[in-house]
Amino acid sequence: MSEAPHGAPIKTPGQLIAAVIAGFAVPIVIIILLAYYVDNTTRTGAGTEELSTQQVAARIAPVAQVNVRDANAPRVFKTGEQVYQAVCSACHASGTAGAPKFGNSGDWAPRIAQGYDTLWKTALSGKGAMPPRGGTSPDDYSDYEIGLAVAYMANHGGANFQDPPKPAPGAANAANAASGTAAAAPASGADANAAQAQSAAAAIAAIPQASSAPAAGGGEQSADASQAGKALYQQVCQACHAAGVLNAPKFGNKADWAPRLKDPMDTIYNYALHGKGTMPPKGGSNASDADVKAAVDYMVSAAK
Repeated sequence: MSEAPHGAPIKTPGQLIAAVIAGFAVPIVIIILLAYYVDNTTRTGAGTEELSTQQVAARIAPVAQVNVRDANAPRVFKTGEQVYQAVCSACHASGTAGAPKFGNSGDWAPRIAQGYDTLWKTALSGKGAMPPRGGTSPDDYSDYEIGLAVAYMANHGGANFQDPPKPAPGAANAANAASGTAAAAPASGADANAAQAQSAAAAIAAIPQASSAPAAGGGEQSADASQAGKALYQQVCQACHAAGVLNAPKFGNKADWAPRLKDPMDTIYNYALHGKGTMPPKGGSNASDADVKAAVDYMVSAAK
């Protein structure tokens, strides 16, 4: 039994030339494609970008940074969303430690029912696991900016709060300077009094002298006494009362206000209108008597 002879796959010179070319070309093409693929994939190995411009700049950057700014320049306030993202989202984004979760109407409903002023005061003074001002200082974010963040979060939880009135130029900086000085706690009592006196003087000097014409009759209430009192507090009174500078009764502190509230309201009005101790008449402003009384009512109501 004989076997049929096997035929060679290459029978012509043309086939031989094609086979030789393919034998060289195919591996070369495969190598080129592999090299292109490797070069364009993300390199995650250690040290792959250690000589890049960004990495070199980061390594040689100085440890200390100096941020120079003009203390007299108008302050550019952050928006409520910016303050939330920078400070509040650490707890409120996920509802950490019982914080009302951002956008959760069920969490925010009982808080919203308390009213905006109560929420704002709670954010400034702290409550439970939440530190005062979310752990920041008045130099970082002003009372006004904290108020914007409160309105931003509450409104995303179902509220319809208005943003707080924007402080007059210079008033916010003066209030923050007073708060920062009071929080610094100098070593001795004499130094503390001197520092507070300087901060109070600076705050009073920075109060804008708006052309607020006195109301007719000298003691009549303005059309919207509540809003007028709140606005005057934020523009003038908080320079000392927000931080309790020079023993001024701190806003919202019942213990500070208790001995004052033993006097009749007419006596308290008289102190605010004509001054007492280190407090100048009308807090150093030229507001109307009615607005000054409205500001007193606003502070007293927050301390009850």
